[in-house]
Amino acid sequence: MPRYEPRHYRRTMRAEGLVGFSVAMGESDLWIWAEREVRAEAAGVLGRLRAEITAQIERQPEFLTSLTPLPCADVAPPIVRAMCRAAEVAGVGPMAAVAGAIAQGVAEALEPLSAEVIVENGGDLYLITRRERLVAIVAGSSPLSGKLALRIPAGERVAVCTSSGTYGHSLSFGRADAAVAAASDGALADAVATGLGNRVQSPADVEEAVKWARALPGIRQVVAICGDQMAITGQFEVVAVRPAER
Repeated sequence: MPRYEPRHYRRTMRAEGLVGFSVAMGESDLWIWAEREVRAEAAGVLGRLRAEITAQIERQPEFLTSLTPLPCADVAPPIVRAMCRAAEVAGVGPMAAVAGAIAQGVAEALEPLSAEVIVENGGDLYLITRRERLVAIVAGSSPLSGKLALRIPAGERVAVCTSSGTYGHSLSFGRADAAVAAASDGALADAVATGLGNRVQSPADVEEAVKWARALPGIRQVVAICGDQMAITGQFEVVAVRPAER
């Protein structure tokens, strides 16, 4: 599992109308918004998902370390199969999809208890939302960091995942300040965000990297930021925000 780092960006995060609470276990540190606190239920789901991934690593040690796609048995748990499928699409290792896959798994398991739920896992989010939400884009030292957000319409079920080569805990072989991918599949959004970030070595790369990611099946939105350069394409509006709106 990826190592833990403090989530300082959470100081600016809000979700109007929902209750926020944390659930931490091992390397996993989730922040969850729901209509009521369901910490115990969330912890139970997180523990099950982590156990399924850990068991896969014990059976297939390279599942933890591979930087390229791996085959996956049909009898593997759904979260493991989702990670393998996403890795194949993005051309990365399956663990590049872990945060998004867990965020989706926890959100969907909590939905019977809360019709609206948002799970944040290391900067990767899965939203089941009844109202419009803004998802701010944190981009390290870029002058654009924190000044833009994706506008997510009411009624959406979507993952918004971010990789960075200059900020945070992401493993990236690129220099993107922010590589953002949105998809209905959390594992896919996470894996593609990693692949997108790997393709940005300089500001000159953002447009081609975004074209690559947007062409992948299932990808709904892509944003790449490197320094003062940005490329955007997809279904969601990108809007300017002030600190009070995040």
